Amino acid sequence: MTTKTRPGNFFEDFQLGQHLVHAPPRTVTVGDVAVYQALFGSRFAVNSSDPFACALSLPSAPVDSMLAFHLVFGRTVADVSLNAIANLGYAGCRFGAPLFPGDTVVSDSRVIGLRQNKDSKTGVVYVHSTGLNQRGETVLEFRRWVMVRKRDLDAPAPETVVPTLPAEVPAAELHCPFSLPPGAFDTTRSGSEFLWDDYAVGERIDHVDGMTIEEAEHMLATKLYQNTAKVHFNQHVEREGRFGKRIVYGGHIISLARALSYNGLANALSIAAIHGGRHAAPSFAGDTIYAWSEVLSRDELPGRDDIGVLRLRTVATKDRACADFPGHDPAAADPAVVLDLDYSVLMPRRQ
Repeated sequence: MTTKTRPGNFFEDFQLGQHLVHAPPRTVTVGDVAVYQALFGSRFAVNSSDPFACALSLPSAPVDSMLAFHLVFGRTVADVSLNAIANLGYAGCRFGAPLFPGDTVVSDSRVIGLRQNKDSKTGVVYVHSTGLNQRGETVLEFRRWVMVRKRDLDAPAPETVVPTLPAEVPAAELHCPFSLPPGAFDTTRSGSEFLWDDYAVGERIDHVDGMTIEEAEHMLATKLYQNTAKVHFNQHVEREGRFGKRIVYGGHIISLARALSYNGLANALSIAAIHGGRHAAPSFAGDTIYAWSEVLSRDELPGRDDIGVLRLRTVATKDRACADFPGHDPAAADPAVVLDLDYSVLMPRRQ
């Protein structure tokens, strides 16, 4: 029987330096924004109100940073992680031009590292992915590494190349699309009086609220972003896998943590960079997600006195409120911890 279907790349199909052009392009719609809101309940004013965004010198409300992330990431899945067992981490993730309804996203990736695992059944693939809008402006670039199955267990191992990954995205390299005239930022409408100046390095913020993941929600999300990884959407296959059920897409957890962080960080206008992070444990439908954040640094943007940068560590937990962790300092191996994310947000300064 002949076939025209594509099974996705297995570990032995990747080559160092390989250029992957991802299909299809994706035009952002107001429907995407509405469904994202329905899935995660995000309340950030700049993403909710056109007049609020216009006061920050934008033409209209941009999509949430994580919606932009999902749309770029989703392009890459069919070529990079369709046959993945797990997405292992991110580094050097830098957000660029904001996305608006009507914009179209395309994505490309380059293979920057390969390492076969000792079991010879899987290997780790490192890629550098970039998403562009229809004007050729960079919307997002990131490195990630993924554990991928082998199709042929006897296929020879490639030369091991583990790339040097950036430890951070320096504040001087962050893109800031906002411009804030004195007195233009309405803290009453944003939902919080706390600005960049009011946060202290070392401060820890319990975001208090919890949100339960429903089966339909994470399934809808993977389809919305065209994330076709089998571990997320094929219960027929996954019931024979390690967990007996589908794993919730890790980006879903980041979006939940971002939405929960509104309570305590309401004036975080956007995510400017993800420096690193790990999905510490899998999440499943029925889990309730909580989150807390620690301020790692408070940085100035060169030449700007209207917007500053907060570098944050946000930890998300499942079925265990963050208040249960003394001092909000969970052990790395605690099975309740599902996400540990190091990232920077842009926030208005007091003028």
